[in-house]
Amino acid sequence: MQPNRIYLDYASTTPVHPEILKAYKGLLDVWFVNSESLYQEGTQLHQLMEKSRAQTASLFGVRPNEIIFTSGASEASSMAIKGVAFQHLEKKGHFITTSVEHSSVTNCFKQLESLGFDVTWLNVDQSGKVSVEELKQAVRPDTLLISVMMVNNEVGAINPINEIKAFVKKNTHALLHVDCVQALGKIPVDLKDIDMASFSAHKIHGLKGSGILFCRQHIELMPLICGGQQEFGRRGGTENALVNLMFAKTLRLALENQKKGYEHAKKLFDAAWNALSECPEIQFNSTKDGLPHILNFSCSTMLSEVLMNALNTKGFCISAQSTCHSKSKSPSFVLKSMGYSDQRALSSIRLSFSHETTLEEVESFITALKECIKKYGTRL
Repeated sequence: MQPNRIYLDYASTTPVHPEILKAYKGLLDVWFVNSESLYQEGTQLHQLMEKSRAQTASLFGVRPNEIIFTSGASEASSMAIKGVAFQHLEKKGHFITTSVEHSSVTNCFKQLESLGFDVTWLNVDQSGKVSVEELKQAVRPDTLLISVMMVNNEVGAINPINEIKAFVKKNTHALLHVDCVQALGKIPVDLKDIDMASFSAHKIHGLKGSGILFCRQHIELMPLICGGQQEFGRRGGTENALVNLMFAKTLRLALENQKKGYEHAKKLFDAAWNALSECPEIQFNSTKDGLPHILNFSCSTMLSEVLMNALNTKGFCISAQSTCHSKSKSPSFVLKSMGYSDQRALSSIRLSFSHETTLEEVESFITALKECIKKYGTRL
């Protein structure tokens, strides 16, 4: 990050933790070999990677063979959803998800619909949460998989995953997949009674191109990437061993700082909320019971694109909707699903914090925002 720039887009990605960067750089020159090679160096690298897998599994309280290393959460979610669906190509089947999932999940299900699978899209309320009652009513005897994110990446809404998994396990034969990307390292993630879950390292100050799919050992998945017997035969291809090796350390550091980081984010969230409440142009899209690391709001007198450009010239790195849709001219589908107008959805800004964010940075943002609204704001 260049000097005099303020980064408030941690839900998009995070800087690599200094310990992770140092350890990774130290490995690059030495461990360039293929971890599947049978000579000494390959065997040693494979053992190091398996140690990382075991440590990751221990931190999650699961078995090592239930941790599948991937290139990120998008691949992990695709592997979970399509891996189940492709086992049932002949008879098809029914899937349930929500209308506000990450694009990696949403587009998976749209693709399955084009192949003849039946997908139920659950609505959310104005806070962005799914209704457990609606989910209960949507379940059918042929429901194969239910996929619900733990924390929404645009507004920070926290779904009632404990209620959902209790119902699914007790009353259905469906598998439950949970996108845990925005939750990991911020709030507790309990994998009990969850069949599959997606995680990403670069959201918790780890390396990009690094993720995992947690998948119960009894679940059969058709591989998306065919190749050798890497990752228990579930994901072919030469493994990115050094990146996989760093996941356990990244996860450990994130979990060690989780409580302190949450408390810090809450202070920043409250300060920003109180300051923004004084601006008559501001409408909150996040709620106070959501994840404090994300604060989404709309400005009634400026479109997102105009406001982001104005703030960018003042040195602030922020986003509107999910970064996967940052170049889209369409209104946020998350805010639209929450019942908000096109105008409000086209005028949204997402702030996201981490332990590196300071109160002074938030205060500077508020000052700059007010200046931009005063200078450029016009009634839409």
